[in-house]
Amino acid sequence: MPSIYHLRRSEKEIRDPDEIDRFLKKQELFTLAMCDGELPYLVTMDYVFDFETRCFYFHCASKGRKIDILKKNAHIWGQIVEDLGYIPGECNHGYISLQFSGNVGFLTDEAEKHHALDLLIEKFEENPDPAKKRFITKGALKGVKIGRIKPEQFVGKKMYPPEEKEEN
Repeated sequence: MPSIYHLRRSEKEIRDPDEIDRFLKKQELFTLAMCDGELPYLVTMDYVFDFETRCFYFHCASKGRKIDILKKNAHIWGQIVEDLGYIPGECNHGYISLQFSGNVGFLTDEAEKHHALDLLIEKFEENPDPAKKRFITKGALKGVKIGRIKPEQFVGKKMYPPEEKEEN
C-alpha cells in the first residue's frame, strides 16, 4: 500500500496515538468511500472501534448497493470528523478529522459477531442489557451482517478554534 499523502501543514497533524484513540472512542459516525467501477460511493454509519484488536466494527443490511460494491472491491477510505464550528473573523472552521484506509471483511464466526455486537450495544445503548438479550441470540447472530475494518494507517488533522486550544 502506498503511503498516505503527507500533510502540507504538519503543525495540524495528530501524531499522538493516545489522542487518536480518544477521538475514536468519542465519535459515533464514520463515512466510508468505496469505488463502484469508476464511480465513487459514500456511506455514513455508526461504528465501534475495538481497542484490543485495533479494528472497526459496524452492522448493516445484508443486501444493497454497499454490499454489492464491497463484494467487487473491499478496499475503502474512511473519515471521521468532529465539527468544532466556524471561527468568526478568521474565515476558517475548527475541526478534528481522522482518515484511514483498509479492507472490509464480513464476519462469519459467531463468537466474533457476538463480541462485535456486544461492543456496539455497550457503546450506544444507555441501558445495554435489554438490547443484548434481544439482539445477541443464536437466531439473531445468524442473520446479522457485521463488517470489520482493520485500518492500515491513520492520518489525523486538527484546527482548534482559539478558545479550545488549551482544553484539548
